Amino acid sequence: MMVYNSSFRFSVSRILPSVRTVHTAPLKAANVKITGIKTPSQPKPNEQLVFGKTFTDHMLTVEWTKASGWGIPEIKPYGNLSLDPSACVFHYGFELFEGLKAYRTEDNKITMFRPDKNMERMNKSAARICLPTFDSEELIKLMGKLIQQDKHLVPEGKGYSLYIRPTLIGTTNALGVSTPDRALLYVITSPVGPYYKTGFKAVGLEATDYATRAWPGGCGDKKLGANYAPCILPQLQAAERGYQQNLWLFGPEKNITEVGTMNVFFAFKDSSTGKKELVTAPLDGTILEGVTRDSILALAREKLDPSEWNINERYYSINEVEERASKGELLEAFGSGTAAVVSPIKTIGWTGNDIDVPLLPGEQSGPLTKDIAKWIADIQYGRVSHGNWSRIVADLNTDAI
Repeated sequence: MMVYNSSFRFSVSRILPSVRTVHTAPLKAANVKITGIKTPSQPKPNEQLVFGKTFTDHMLTVEWTKASGWGIPEIKPYGNLSLDPSACVFHYGFELFEGLKAYRTEDNKITMFRPDKNMERMNKSAARICLPTFDSEELIKLMGKLIQQDKHLVPEGKGYSLYIRPTLIGTTNALGVSTPDRALLYVITSPVGPYYKTGFKAVGLEATDYATRAWPGGCGDKKLGANYAPCILPQLQAAERGYQQNLWLFGPEKNITEVGTMNVFFAFKDSSTGKKELVTAPLDGTILEGVTRDSILALAREKLDPSEWNINERYYSINEVEERASKGELLEAFGSGTAAVVSPIKTIGWTGNDIDVPLLPGEQSGPLTKDIAKWIADIQYGRVSHGNWSRIVADLNTDAI
């Protein structure tokens, strides 16, 4: 087991006293100003919804200044932003975002899935790059009001949802690296279908040790735009060799961290004891604190028989995966994230060879992957209740919530 993580793990709490902004005015959903669009658009047919390409009629914006705190939230027609060319977001990367979804249930309610977890992570990201934090509950309320304006555009059907993108940027108009004294929080929403149109689509990965996604003491556990652009070139290089995504490795041990822009899980079976294990990398400051990841761990611990399964967050390497595959102990593997929810893995390229991941005959996933996808979907679409994971924000049966 690697020891650097205990000494290098980055803790937001250690820097909050020095960077947390004392807000003159807090973010307040009750202060929202709503300007509706004159002619609401009509929902597109589901088959025309390409992920992240269609947007709803309205957006939410809230400005912040160091002098005055949070301004009046505005829900208004979707449109362009106006920013000074010297705005610090363009030059120094003062930008963070979140991604979460709202779902139309079978009784025509609109629910957001675990928004509190996304808001918690968003505030951690903001604190890390010296942008203002906010009351999570107030932004959840504002997102609910935004969704209410466009609730008729939330698509219906398996795999369809409303993708929600809260974004926070620094807007200080000056060249020079310093703490922003102005910021803009905005939220846009996008009706989306399944990430893969054919449903589950098992992907091939290239185990990548020639590029590094994140490192101890860095920002790999924060949802910053700066974490994503540098990963595109390695993905293109992997694609040239026939793989869809990168399986990110780290350190001399070649420990597995994430896949593409997702967390990753592997399932093993000990051939001597018959005990099975679901494993994912631990949250050591280099791994994104995925909401889907957290949901999978919670559901697996609830639903899988502990006499048959161990659910572990631990370090494991591509060498372990290769060895266990050679012994018939690799059962399945999948990525997890908001966009695709669960993405099965079929093969991993490593040192010139492919490690094959078992799939169900004639299908695109293993049995556990299939079960996990169903467990989560049942909660998201309101077929199963699970504590406070689903929050009703709109009702298509009435004009009021």
